[in-house]
Amino acid sequence: MSHEAHEPETPHLDFHGTTPYEDYVKADVLTHLQHTLSDDPGEMVFLVTTQVMELWFTVIVHEWETAAHALRRDDVPTATAALKRSVRELEALNASWKPLGQLTPAQFNSYRSALGEGSGFQSAMYRRMEFLLGDKSASMLVPHRGAPRVHAELEKALHEPSLYDEVVRLLARRGYDIPQAVLGRDVSLRYEPSQEVEAAWTAVYSGDESGDLARLGEALTDVAELVWRWRNDHLVATRRAMGAKTGTGGSAGVAWLEKRAQKHVFPELWTARSYV
Repeated sequence: MSHEAHEPETPHLDFHGTTPYEDYVKADVLTHLQHTLSDDPGEMVFLVTTQVMELWFTVIVHEWETAAHALRRDDVPTATAALKRSVRELEALNASWKPLGQLTPAQFNSYRSALGEGSGFQSAMYRRMEFLLGDKSASMLVPHRGAPRVHAELEKALHEPSLYDEVVRLLARRGYDIPQAVLGRDVSLRYEPSQEVEAAWTAVYSGDESGDLARLGEALTDVAELVWRWRNDHLVATRRAMGAKTGTGGSAGVAWLEKRAQKHVFPELWTARSYV
């Protein structure tokens, strides 16, 4: 065997058309989607960060839909794995607040007018996330009536069981006493806590913590905690940038976000812990 040093091979540089990397990632498309509307250099950071958030929303929706479909098939390991991946993705999503979390009112005001009536609550992909968590509202489809494809996707998500609906149905199939009023509820409405579901989770956590339902419960709790942190980070960043002023898009701003931050998703997973 030769011990002579060899120069590393030169990467393949000559391609017909665009590079395979570009064909797969579409980087040229992504990096030319930024069209600022003001002369303030800080607007670019705001715009790109918001676009990155939208991409994370898309990934997380994919993970939660994967989990919901797996639960429908009683495939708990696949569902739990998807939820655990989404935990890492939620951590990355939440870190997106870092570039925006230090904005002063003057800095935000320098390009706020560029948003016009635009507001984050108009994000269709974020709305799909909320629907999967069980926070349903038909009125949230109204802003998207002018975009038929987006509206149709949201309407479909509204009328499908949420991720948590699929979890509760799994508990029933495993023998836990879930009433028909919960199992047969109108899934297009916001999920409301149930004492029987709370009792089921109490039983799960009082039993074998190494079981697949307990592991599923902990993955869901990790998700719920990070959703709560997302809402709180949004609240803090908004309060720092604009105080108690009316939000973009006519929302109540901080007051609206404070109300949202008080809500926990998968509520019985939190309350059941008091009885274990």
